[in-house]
Amino acid sequence: MDLVFLGGQLFTGLSVASILLLAALGLALSFGLMRVINMAHGEFLMVGGYLTYLASQWAGPQFLWLAFPLAFCGTALLGALLEWTVIRRLYGRPLDTLLATFGVSLILQQAARQLFGSTGVPVTAPEWLSGALTLGGVTLPFVRLFVVALSLLVLGGMWWLLNRSAFGMQVRAVNQNREMAAALGVNTRRLDLLVFALGSGVAGVAGVGLALIAPVNPTVGAAYIVNAFLVVVVGGVGSVLGGAAAALLLGFVTALAEGLTSVSLAQAILLVLVVAFLQWKPRGLFPTQSRALEEA
Repeated sequence: MDLVFLGGQLFTGLSVASILLLAALGLALSFGLMRVINMAHGEFLMVGGYLTYLASQWAGPQFLWLAFPLAFCGTALLGALLEWTVIRRLYGRPLDTLLATFGVSLILQQAARQLFGSTGVPVTAPEWLSGALTLGGVTLPFVRLFVVALSLLVLGGMWWLLNRSAFGMQVRAVNQNREMAAALGVNTRRLDLLVFALGSGVAGVAGVGLALIAPVNPTVGAAYIVNAFLVVVVGGVGSVLGGAAAALLLGFVTALAEGLTSVSLAQAILLVLVVAFLQWKPRGLFPTQSRALEEA
């Protein structure tokens, strides 16, 4: 096999893994803490991409200073609204939650079509991201290197938040035993709202990275939601470290399979490998201790 081709595919897999990781972090939080299967999570990524497009129209070439806070805050507020109006009334009913959030995803997709059209809107990256680095014959675009660095920064921030802050201690307590945490004074309802909003905001940040790589269209989130769920399941529900490892693994496998076969066959190969892996480790790479999961 050509080493240059292999290196290029591995780098492509790394950039895909970066987007997957950012998309899956929010799912890992909401599903791990609240047992909510949010089928509209991919649309938060889409909304983040469109907010990036708007920021590029408003702020000019150096728009990233506006795109990141706009995408994070906008999608976090949208996630908080969804949790407060819909999901809060469906806790303990996973099938109803799945159907309701799937309906919300269709509504958001149609709203995007009405506002921006059905074709993708391009976002031109700032000039300082337009070049590329050549390493051993492999071309590494600066914009994809930026997305990889962004995912590492967000991953580090999430790890610190969940493991070194009072908020993270409450999240871990509720994840392990919700009833005991509530008895000790943790406001679990407020925590659910904050965690869901945080996960939605991280998906919005993923939308910024995605918009820099490819045009944003109304169905872009749907293309990532299945693989994001696979990352959560393979990594271990609620595990940030497991999500990072699973995103890398799935990104590399997808890129290599697409390079050697086709896009549709690569997806089939990935699903077969995931099913085989879950037969071996049904709770994922890094399973978290949770009373709710043990009782499920």
